[in-house]
Amino acid sequence: MNRAIVRQPGAELAQGERSFLDREPIDFELATRQHAAYCQALSSLGCELSVLPALNGFPDAPFVEDMAIVLPEVAVLTRTGAESRRAELPTVREALEPFRDFVSIEAPGTLDGGDVFRADTTLFVGQSDRTNHAGLKQLAHLVLPFGYRVKAVEVVECLHLRTGCSWLGGDHMLINPNWINSARLDEYETIEVDPSEPFAATVLVIDGTVLMSSACPKTVERVRSAGFDVTCLDISEFEKAEAGLTCLSLVFDS
Repeated sequence: MNRAIVRQPGAELAQGERSFLDREPIDFELATRQHAAYCQALSSLGCELSVLPALNGFPDAPFVEDMAIVLPEVAVLTRTGAESRRAELPTVREALEPFRDFVSIEAPGTLDGGDVFRADTTLFVGQSDRTNHAGLKQLAHLVLPFGYRVKAVEVVECLHLRTGCSWLGGDHMLINPNWINSARLDEYETIEVDPSEPFAATVLVIDGTVLMSSACPKTVERVRSAGFDVTCLDISEFEKAEAGLTCLSLVFDS
């Protein structure tokens, strides 16, 4: 059974960190409804939810993905590149505690979960403004005993690796070639996002179903044409907060 850890958005959502997007108003009531629909979609795909309450004073706390990399054997607790977010970690650790043992990224390393995704036994790690070389090197040492290798991917013009690239399963990657250096992905068949939908590569794959933003219909058709089952969700208010579908959950086999 899959489990998904999510966190309710708080009324301070619009006050969170911004790196590549201009700040704009967020409709909190709509964001709340969108988050509920997101949770329902996870449940419909067989995920058992652990729902954390909103965390006052931490507007980016709904983006729980950044707090950990959850592998079948272990959970790697991160040290986020944004110092303002580091105090979010204890409640996420508490939610993970029944399911995994922990290892941790330590100073001076920084690592955001949004910069990491697993493709079989390879962890692709974005070298971004939020994840430094020390964090990548620590991660490589921490996961080596469990049989994983780490491959660095250069990230440009976007916040995280998962903003510009997602593994769809098998030998397929969905990428925005303008935002990542895809040279490290040469063993995969890549599907490029439609140029008019630069954020479309942020997708969440659960048991073969690809969850995609309803804001990227042209890229949705590209992914469907490649043979994938796609479900679309509206997360417009979270996209204003520089987040995508992966950011809102930690999904793992419990």
